[in-house]
Amino acid sequence: MSLRTRAAHLAASAAMAAILAVTAGGCSLTSRDTTASVAAQTPTNEAEWRRSLDVLGAKYRENPNDADAAIAYARALRATDQRAQAVAVLEQASIRNPRSMLLLGSYGRALAEAGQYKQALETLNRAHTPDNPDWRILNAQGAVLDQMGRHGEAQRYYASALKIIPDEPSVLSNLGLSYLLTKDLKNAEETLRRAVAQPNAEPKVRQNLALVVGLRGRFEEAKKIASADLPENEAAANIDYLKQMLAQQRDWKKMGRVYSATPDTGS
Repeated sequence: MSLRTRAAHLAASAAMAAILAVTAGGCSLTSRDTTASVAAQTPTNEAEWRRSLDVLGAKYRENPNDADAAIAYARALRATDQRAQAVAVLEQASIRNPRSMLLLGSYGRALAEAGQYKQALETLNRAHTPDNPDWRILNAQGAVLDQMGRHGEAQRYYASALKIIPDEPSVLSNLGLSYLLTKDLKNAEETLRRAVAQPNAEPKVRQNLALVVGLRGRFEEAKKIASADLPENEAAANIDYLKQMLAQQRDWKKMGRVYSATPDTGS
């Protein structure tokens, strides 16, 4: 496999995984998406989510017509990698509550996480209106379009979201990764640096920047960026793995030229 092909495959797979992660986090349910009691006790890791499943599931089964209960239960299912069940819960809830925009948004994101991109996009299109757009939904729509390979369209959705909430790091991160998927590493790095500069940027956004810097061949700088959130040995291991994936030729400078193509802006 040539360096160009190997690097392109790595960039695409790594960026897509990162977009999925940022979509799940940046577009995750906020306190307005669920009941106050659940929001006040939001779990922070998978073990806590698993412990919450019984309580949230019981609340949902007690009243399946309650959109908030369905959203909260589905969120726990998604957090514990039970994506198909989350989709099933939200599908039934959306039938019972066809006018709930919050429910449609949650359903669309669950469909995207389950790989049902076409249906996810159709659902997200109904989760807000042109006269009252929701930046979270625009961000999710962009991520789904990226997953469908429609990067030019995706970037326009991110741009629309940024008009509503300028410098939102989850949107900037998705936009940067979208540039990466089109092999435009220069714009990818610039956009991710802008995302990392925001005070509310999550650690995974910085890891996305480390990925792009590493793909541009600046491994020591990438390791330094990754070490801000990871133990030094783990950050070094990640960068070493990236080197191994790209190490077919000794001339690392060639990697910068591999990604000099102009991005496809779509029709």
